[in-house]
Amino acid sequence: MVKHYDLIVVGAGPAGLSAAIKAAECGMQVIVFDENHRPGGQLFKQIHKFFGSKEHKAKIRGIRIGEELLAEAEKAGVEVSLDSIVLGLFNLKGVSVMRNDQIEHFRGDNVIIATGASENVIPFEGWTLPGVIGAGAAQTMMNLHGVMPGKRILMVGSGNVGLVVSFQLLQAGCEVAAVIDAAPRIGGYGVHAAKVARTGVPFLLSHTVVKAEGTDHVTGVVIAQVDDHFRPIPGTEKHFDVDIICMAVGLSPMSQLTRMAGCKMVDNGGAVPEINEYGETSIPGIFVAGDVAGIEEASSAMITGRIAALGAARRGGFLQEEDFQTQYRQCLDSLNQLRQGMFCKLNKGRRDITETDEGYPLSMSLLTKGYMTEEELAAIPTVDSHDCGIHPVIECTQNIPCNPCQEACRFGCISVGENITRLPGVVPGSKCTGCGMCVANCPGQAIFLVNENYEEGFAAVTLPYEFLPVPQKGDQGMALDRSGKPVCDAEVISVKTSKSFDHTMLLTMKIPAEFAGKARFYKPEKEGK
Repeated sequence: MVKHYDLIVVGAGPAGLSAAIKAAECGMQVIVFDENHRPGGQLFKQIHKFFGSKEHKAKIRGIRIGEELLAEAEKAGVEVSLDSIVLGLFNLKGVSVMRNDQIEHFRGDNVIIATGASENVIPFEGWTLPGVIGAGAAQTMMNLHGVMPGKRILMVGSGNVGLVVSFQLLQAGCEVAAVIDAAPRIGGYGVHAAKVARTGVPFLLSHTVVKAEGTDHVTGVVIAQVDDHFRPIPGTEKHFDVDIICMAVGLSPMSQLTRMAGCKMVDNGGAVPEINEYGETSIPGIFVAGDVAGIEEASSAMITGRIAALGAARRGGFLQEEDFQTQYRQCLDSLNQLRQGMFCKLNKGRRDITETDEGYPLSMSLLTKGYMTEEELAAIPTVDSHDCGIHPVIECTQNIPCNPCQEACRFGCISVGENITRLPGVVPGSKCTGCGMCVANCPGQAIFLVNENYEEGFAAVTLPYEFLPVPQKGDQGMALDRSGKPVCDAEVISVKTSKSFDHTMLLTMKIPAEFAGKARFYKPEKEGK
């Protein structure tokens, strides 16, 4: 018996769930198949806060977004079938599914494929040893099962995934020996790199793995510098004692089902189906959304899911043309906001961008070492308010699509403007109250509150802090600079938390006044011994 639905969605990640919710809201009968035991895709591994604007769910952690999508799907009446492996998709939109150890057959008037992407790997001597894992596996162990992947880790890859997972490894109590990348520049957001660098993790670019050491598991790794053709240069080898080599070397779209169905395929960072502006493939009624159409952030995946659902609803007669066009334009406007700036698709791989949209020079130190020099920071007037009292210092110096800092300040001290990829800046003449909402809500942890005149001869620096155990007032430790080097002794004078901070603590440390412009991280005393 073949079961029929108005829409079949394959994949219960951010794109698939968003598509199912929108389609159900349009009145379609929807079923979602996912091979996993838990819906939400990668969202429940993502404990960091999202970028974008309020409509993109900015400043909300991925795990919370996943919970929200599941609640919305249930409310909309979406049927979600888990532990369901889709074996085949045929050009008449027939779908074969293995569940409960039986093969069942379904047919949809429309089908949306939202199967996401799989992790890439690079082969090297010893790459099959236990201890060589993907970044997604590390996140699964840490964020789903509460297990430390290892004690000392080498991260391979400096894109956003490598940077985010490196920070999460540190949060889990692991030591990250280094972040390496064969490319000559850091591939992810500078703010992600900066929060890793200020903990003391070094970046080694133009380096690759030569071999993993060990017999039955990883005990060490040898890396080497590469030439312009990414070939290891003899004599440049370096050794690290590690028990985990974590790979974050890109993703490939999982487009097997679209190929099986006979969709026309093109190359877009991997084989992906050719689609129109609504996500519809060359086969009418078969749509795609999310990474299967090309690798982007989860925020973009959710929007492309909604766009595909709108296309399916219009095609099925559930949405009139006028309503379709109105909602589609809203989605497109939202998506285009995320596709601007130096990290957008059009700029992927470019090395000739040397200035921000505002004309400020890009920090070469940030691109190669993960942190900015004081001289580079001084060249960007948006970084500091130049106020003598307590004031925000915003060290966000790349055109990233993000504006929670503007939304967080009730007193209008911070402005990004209508274009969310503009650099945030302190509004001249505004008065900071020191509430810390901007610090807590910044997804890149790039905002600090500084009071150069806290006490005679001492300053106070408030920074975002997401490590355990939680420091206590009066604790003594060390203040680290942007490169992770100790600069002075520090005393914790306050640790604030609030529901509105969403598990980001505001740690305020007292330091000698001359280090107010340098101190950007707190290291407990016992860790410094």
